[in-house]
Amino acid sequence: MNKYINISLVLLIISLTNIFTYKINIKSLKLTNIMKYSHNVEIEINQEKTIKSFVLDVMRPYAMKLHTREQSPREGQQPSPRNSNPNYQPSRLDFLRFLVDSLVVYQTLDEIVKEEPLLKSLVNTGLERSEALVKDIEWITKTFDTSINTPEVGSYGLEYSKFLKALVKESVPRFVCHYYNQYFAHTAGGLMIGKRLTDLLLEGNTLNFYKWTNHEGNIVTTKEGVKDLLEATRIKIDELASTWTEEEQQACLDETIKCFQYGGSLMAYMKPQ
Repeated sequence: MNKYINISLVLLIISLTNIFTYKINIKSLKLTNIMKYSHNVEIEINQEKTIKSFVLDVMRPYAMKLHTREQSPREGQQPSPRNSNPNYQPSRLDFLRFLVDSLVVYQTLDEIVKEEPLLKSLVNTGLERSEALVKDIEWITKTFDTSINTPEVGSYGLEYSKFLKALVKESVPRFVCHYYNQYFAHTAGGLMIGKRLTDLLLEGNTLNFYKWTNHEGNIVTTKEGVKDLLEATRIKIDELASTWTEEEQQACLDETIKCFQYGGSLMAYMKPQ
């Protein structure tokens, strides 16, 4: 059974690190005219209806088309990657490196929304992960497995953090694309990967990274449980997007592939080298 879990896990992780250069048609999106996007990604837009939510009607469908069929059987359109090493199993230290790099990225996101006046509505949404990651890293190294030390932040986390700090100065809409994809994806595919990794490497202990406190004050560990936080944050992002020009909205969508590239790079610790 573990063999099949490992194979599925490695395939899923590998697929998150792919760089997508496919041409995509999304006929369900509704904008005022047809937009063509960079990085060899093209979206075909139905002009008959009006957008109700930039997040739900534009950003999410665009991102989902960039998923593999394994990641999202119903909406994914990209082919699943071949696994050259089906018996590969990431180590506990590999997972810890991923958590350490993720921490610096989430800390950067937190700092930016606090410092940028245009993003003040995204402060304290309840989706923040920095505090949870600090607790998890300490628990793993001080309690669960004292034989391993906390590693230094790796190049993947440092590069993504540096990129985000520079990006927000150039374009708030492009930054928001990263904000949306990092936080919202973590409640979906991130949860699924986390469950498999903690079962495999941490004896099934659920990390704080995969727990949230919802608006009712309950600790939740599922996407359904965190739905109220996602919806409240979605409304805030929609309000921001409503102030953007068409070019800024396009720039936000264009950034999706870089979100996948940088976010996927953090998973590189857990795939065959």
